[in-house]
Amino acid sequence: TTASFPQQGDRGFPSAAAAPAGRAPPRPRPAAAMQFMLLFSRQGKLRLQKWYVPLSDKEKKKITRELVQTVLARKPKMCSFLEWRDLKIVYKRYASLYFCCAIEDQDNELITLEIIHRYVELLDKYFGSVCELDIIFNFEKAYFILDEFLLGGEVQETSKKNVLKAIEQADLLQEEAETPRSVLEEIGLT
Repeated sequence: TTASFPQQGDRGFPSAAAAPAGRAPPRPRPAAAMQFMLLFSRQGKLRLQKWYVPLSDKEKKKITRELVQTVLARKPKMCSFLEWRDLKIVYKRYASLYFCCAIEDQDNELITLEIIHRYVELLDKYFGSVCELDIIFNFEKAYFILDEFLLGGEVQETSKKNVLKAIEQADLLQEEAETPRSVLEEIGLT
């Protein structure tokens, strides 16, 4: 007896007719494509916002106000997921800050919770036990860490070590640029 391997068109391989001529097969969906992320305090003060979908400032303010009120009104023992408009809201409270993300209905809430947790871990590593004041007074670093971690609402780098290394390198470049140099050093004579 001879072994028969699946040929194109058999059940084991997709047929050439599976994708329309001239079109690439559909791109697989990411595990969680975030629409936006909000950080706000227990008092409802917005501390950080990152939008991955184009919206007017008026719409952003309306969404922010509505979500802050909704999340703050929920009891601590309630589920961290809620359906809102045509999105799912995933939130988690760490100390005095709420981290709130909006994802599409078919996206995975648990992955989004992990993304929130990973961001908090990155902030903790960088600031050494992050607190609300760190976010207030170093908001540009909080945004930079988020941008190194997420790109377009999707995880770009899963390694905490790599994210922190990129931030450390950027800090060194910034320190180097801020260090005063003599005129001779500027023109390369020393």
